[in-house]
Amino acid sequence: MSTSTNQLAEQLSATTLLRFATAGSVDDGKSTLVGRLLHDSKSVLTDQLEAVERVSASRGQEAPDLALLTDGLRAEREQGITIDVAYRYFATARRRFILADTPGHVQYTRNMVTGASTAELAVVLVDARNGVVEQTRRHAAVAALLRVPHVVLAVNKMDLVDYQESVFAAIAKEFTTYAASLGVPEITAIPISALAGDNVVEPSANMDWYGGPTVLEHLETVPVSHDLATCHARFPVQYVIRPQTAEHPDYRGYAGQIAAGTFRVGKTVTVLPSGRTSKISAIDLLGEPVDVAWTPQSVTIRLEDDIDISRGDLLVPAGDAPATSQDLTATVCHVADTPLAVGQRVLLKHTTRTVKAIVKDIPSRLTLDDLSQHPAPGQLVANDIGRVVVRTAEPLAIDNYADSRRTGSFLLIDPADGTTLAAGMAGDAFAQATEPAEQTAEPADDGWDF
Repeated sequence: MSTSTNQLAEQLSATTLLRFATAGSVDDGKSTLVGRLLHDSKSVLTDQLEAVERVSASRGQEAPDLALLTDGLRAEREQGITIDVAYRYFATARRRFILADTPGHVQYTRNMVTGASTAELAVVLVDARNGVVEQTRRHAAVAALLRVPHVVLAVNKMDLVDYQESVFAAIAKEFTTYAASLGVPEITAIPISALAGDNVVEPSANMDWYGGPTVLEHLETVPVSHDLATCHARFPVQYVIRPQTAEHPDYRGYAGQIAAGTFRVGKTVTVLPSGRTSKISAIDLLGEPVDVAWTPQSVTIRLEDDIDISRGDLLVPAGDAPATSQDLTATVCHVADTPLAVGQRVLLKHTTRTVKAIVKDIPSRLTLDDLSQHPAPGQLVANDIGRVVVRTAEPLAIDNYADSRRTGSFLLIDPADGTTLAAGMAGDAFAQATEPAEQTAEPADDGWDF
């Protein structure tokens, strides 16, 4: 590698990266929290702050409205709500961050799925005056569904309840009990006031009864798990490289981004769905050969044998291959305005592969109030979370989502216009929920059967 590349690699490796998302009900103060986090951590440019001050002054506000740092759409500013997912990048001396500020309205729950799908931590805000509401439970369920390993309960607006410890304790107990029943592995409760800055970046002098970390301190110190040794190594082929030049007459490489785990030269791999095996003869990274590569690096892998491999194939270690099947049972969050119905023809996109599929059954829809399964709903509408059975035209190698978030997820797409219909997670996300009745609706005979 060049000197500049090495220096960049050293700088990036000096601090870890944490992806996290914020969520909560309407007016819980998500955007204000994010704005306060950026402002107090000195991550806001001068011109950005000046623009916020001008807009705030034009509205007659005495202090800058820090929510405007994230609410960038005109409709968001006019209505005072968050509509789209706003991504922000900032860093401290201890860690780098990618933040997704997601909407709070019920009709935008699907946006939270987008923001939290790659998050390693979710900050769920609760208004101390209102406590845990239905949307709070919905966001906790989505975090559990997406296997977000760390959840922070930020009890906001503590200044409006006179910083009472009893109010915070009651909310924290109710939320923790509910989230634990969903299988959320780790929950940290923090009392804050985003508007006043209490316990966001600096400890609050108004809550001496709280001895835990501030929001930023927790974000800087929470463990970020990147244990590559225990990952199931997965490499979806994105592009086959065959220059066929005089300099490289026999070069054949398979390019893509490593989805999980580690690949080494000399290791035997299996190509799915064909099941053929070969050894890795070389790995090219940034135009230079390396002996080992890991997620999320983009590399080109070469094999000893000339095997028919194309885009969408999956390279996995021999002996550690997921089962291939045309029948998939999964939990999905429906994100489209049009319903998803039994018998509907769709396209299923998994990593770099897209195949035709049919929704054979929708066994149940999740009821968030009591985590029960409503049997045989027949269809799913926007923001619904339910279980589906899909039959694909070709065999797919899909991991259980609980084992691999990257290779256990997929999208259902409308073949007519390319609209994303649902985000899917292979396996049963809520095994502890009430099982649905056995009766299911029969799919329509539309001539697209496999």
